[in-house]
Amino acid sequence: MFGRIDHIGVAVEDLDESIRLYRESFAMAEQHRETVEAFNVEAVLLEVGEGHVELLQPLSPEGAVGRFLEQHGPGIHHVAYQTDDIDGALRAVREAGLRLIDEEPRRGIRNSRVAFLHPKSTGGVLTELVEPAH
Repeated sequence: MFGRIDHIGVAVEDLDESIRLYRESFAMAEQHRETVEAFNVEAVLLEVGEGHVELLQPLSPEGAVGRFLEQHGPGIHHVAYQTDDIDGALRAVREAGLRLIDEEPRRGIRNSRVAFLHPKSTGGVLTELVEPAH
């Protein structure tokens, strides 16, 4: 169902400061930066092996990442798994009885198709399914 871990999403208060931290401390190169209005965030992908760290700065406190920062402070927000067939993966997790946040995929960073699973059904971890754009 999943090919690999696509990225780890990290909620941050200051995107540029966080990019500097990851670049200088971990030698991670910035691969892509994008405002994702649908998720109310500015997102940056940093390269790490075949996967990424995705830094997320909220555009406003009303979005999911803004609420997360308010409640928990900066830190790991979600884990994303890559799939070649997000529709099939959603069917499989639905059949397994997992609770979905997104019944249908939405557009994510780099025009990928994404859907989130509720952390109450995934051991407390907000889980994202990602089908990269081809």
